[in-house]
Amino acid sequence: MCGICGIAFANRTSEAESRVRAMTAALTHRGPDEEGFLVNESRAPGLALGMRRLSIIDLKTGQQPVWNETRDVAVIFNGELYNYRELRERLIRSRHRFTTESDTEILVHAWEEWGEDCLEELRGMFALALLDLRKRFAIAPLLFLARDPLGIKPLYYTQTADGFAFASEVRALIAGGVAGKTLSQDALTSYLLFGSVSEPVTVLKGVFSLPPGHRMLLYVPERRRTPRARAWWDATRGAGAQEARKQTDVSSAAKRLRPLLEDAVRAHLIADVPVGIFLSSGLDSGAIAALATRVQQKIRSFTLTFPGTAYDEGPLASVVAKHCGTEHTEVPLNGGAILSRLDEAVAALDQPSMDGINTYFVSWAARQVGLKVALSGLGGDELFGGYPTFVDAPRLAKLMRLAWFVPRPLRRTLAPLLRAAIARQSSPDAARKAVAAWMSPDALPHAYYFSRALFPSTELRRLTEPRFRPSTVGADGVTLEPTWLGWLEGSADAARKLETRAGVSWLELRSYMASTLLRDTDSVSMARSLEVRVPLLDTPLVVFVGALRDAARLRAGKPKALLVEAVGDLLPPEILSRRKRTFTLPWEEWLRGSLRGRMEASFGNLAPALAPCLHLAGVREVWTEFLAGKTSWSRAWSLYVLNEWCRKHL
Repeated sequence: MCGICGIAFANRTSEAESRVRAMTAALTHRGPDEEGFLVNESRAPGLALGMRRLSIIDLKTGQQPVWNETRDVAVIFNGELYNYRELRERLIRSRHRFTTESDTEILVHAWEEWGEDCLEELRGMFALALLDLRKRFAIAPLLFLARDPLGIKPLYYTQTADGFAFASEVRALIAGGVAGKTLSQDALTSYLLFGSVSEPVTVLKGVFSLPPGHRMLLYVPERRRTPRARAWWDATRGAGAQEARKQTDVSSAAKRLRPLLEDAVRAHLIADVPVGIFLSSGLDSGAIAALATRVQQKIRSFTLTFPGTAYDEGPLASVVAKHCGTEHTEVPLNGGAILSRLDEAVAALDQPSMDGINTYFVSWAARQVGLKVALSGLGGDELFGGYPTFVDAPRLAKLMRLAWFVPRPLRRTLAPLLRAAIARQSSPDAARKAVAAWMSPDALPHAYYFSRALFPSTELRRLTEPRFRPSTVGADGVTLEPTWLGWLEGSADAARKLETRAGVSWLELRSYMASTLLRDTDSVSMARSLEVRVPLLDTPLVVFVGALRDAARLRAGKPKALLVEAVGDLLPPEILSRRKRTFTLPWEEWLRGSLRGRMEASFGNLAPALAPCLHLAGVREVWTEFLAGKTSWSRAWSLYVLNEWCRKHL
């Protein structure tokens, strides 16, 4: 596990090295164990690569960059390859020679053997940068970037008049002086809509994320146009998807799913350091604990607890731990502890997010009990239908279809009645989402996005001047300028080819999972030098579940029926009968209590970088609505995190 970075500056080798060293220093928290550089390479003038390493596999000989035998292919790598032993044997049979026991060295030989198609062979979480200096690339040395299918590991890039730069964190690009501190208005619109910045844009103007399952090629030094990201992963291909489409009911699908789950957990336990488990009172982490203890005895688990509150998952987590036989630890947390570490937690975010603080404290708890690697249950809700969006999105889709047949003036007349009816049944925020879908059904490309909205599109103008830009062709006539709306449209197009539940699952993976949960988990866990692994997002498992028909996923009145059918025999009945509860901290109480003064001080003074873009009156209005019980804590909290992140980093 590492942080990686690089710069390709045309004929400016000395400056490239100094900047990449500054970027690498900014990534120290991601890899406190050692650093490595590829600089002053005469065959690639102007290029410099750097990395920081958190040693997990091959502690003695896993240093980077890793070269091939002839020293004309090199790689820096952030992530883990869970099938590296199998690939190593295949490559040895093809006469490749290895000098380390690391998974990183697989990449240079896989590139030699299969070229860009090597990505199809990799099973794991990764972001990589590979330099090919071989003579067959006569134009110039080639730099190849790639990211894993689901975006578990991040990779950001920017192109300026001077050249191209990339890094594992946005903040490293700032530290290297290759990215400015100008807030992106596009990103601000996305953040207010969803509580995080959607792929592939970032909070910084001119800095982009290489999207999940995408790759990029550029020749060094190439500064005439921004290289285009190209998709390399297709979830609908492969034997796993074909097998899934044959399943006609939950029972048959569960029988096929069980060995995939077992194999995923077994693979994610591979490490040369101890591996622990984030254990909540939920089904997803419980399933991982049950499967892990069948592979490895005395595995450690831990739970973040909130004694004396309704949010405390400690008692039920202890039931799971005892049932599975883990060595369990509880780490208690209260509002005072949150208050004392809040600035530290916000600073740990690589980009602002309404969700990431939760995971920061879980990662902090993991380090408190001495772990370097932890398994998480992320992905279970997205794959197996654990979120309200699986019900809300289809309902909103029906409402939107009806809206198209109703003249806008009549829709406006009916909107207050719709708002009041839904608010009585659900919440004011749910009513706002429904009204936005009713009044502007074309504002977002799919009903799912309305169900996930933080500030619906109809409310954005009281906070900012929103920007909804489709992806466009740049001034060079070739380069595609990526936008968050273009990413949403592409994901929605793919979802519409699937059945209803499968479509929502895909959108969860491509939206909330990629742009919020995985990004936050990476940045805040690595801030604590902790590697978090997500077995439920193992690629073969995702491909199989993603291709299932809705009939093989659902049983009426049975939440996560497929997962329960597959592993229910391994878990205590208290967990199987428990209603779904989202992991969250007691923000509602803390914002009205110990955090109230800090919130009000923040809203009285917007950060200089944010003040020109955000309407202070609108921000204060949201806070007033929260105090009056007219909106949820999440809207006020998201504005606080945005403001404090900008104050700290911009």
